[in-house]
Amino acid sequence: MLKRSFDILFSISTIILLSPLFLAISISILIDSRGGVFYKQIRIGKNGSDFFILKFRSMQSGSDKKGLLTMSDRDNRITSVGHFIRKYKLDELPQLINVFIGTMSVVGPRPEVPEYVNLYTDEQRKVLTVKPGITDYASIEYRNENEILRKAENPEQLYIQEIMPAKLKLNLKYIEEQSIFTDAKIIVRTIFKIIC
Repeated sequence: MLKRSFDILFSISTIILLSPLFLAISISILIDSRGGVFYKQIRIGKNGSDFFILKFRSMQSGSDKKGLLTMSDRDNRITSVGHFIRKYKLDELPQLINVFIGTMSVVGPRPEVPEYVNLYTDEQRKVLTVKPGITDYASIEYRNENEILRKAENPEQLYIQEIMPAKLKLNLKYIEEQSIFTDAKIIVRTIFKIIC
């Protein structure tokens, strides 16, 4: 209950505070390339339920049909504005709307696409017992994930066999340690990583 109250308060206050930035990014996206402002994708949430995650569109429309993984910021599907908003994680800001409506939390395991959730072991599926979040230990640890994938001979294989299990291990660690203090620590570390 305390976590949900924090999520509502945090999401509303941040959306209001950053509303000029939301507007500026939206206009820039519309000027830069064809397509809508937001990108919606099905992810798996708490108890295995589907929901649409929201992001500012950073790629050409229809790019997800060419692969789920983004290899790096030099991926030619990414728009000019997309490069900038991805660098500073601004494309993730619309997920504050997900937090407000209750499909996500500010802090929690990052939600995965159905194709990869289907590969989870029974132990790994424990991450689905809590609400997914905008940030977590894995988001901080693997902030340069796209660059790691870019250097791989088989990016999807590397993701499935090495990166995803490592991230899920960190997610399980979060579940064991979750508290308001842990959430506050992760939020501060996330902001620090983005700025630095």
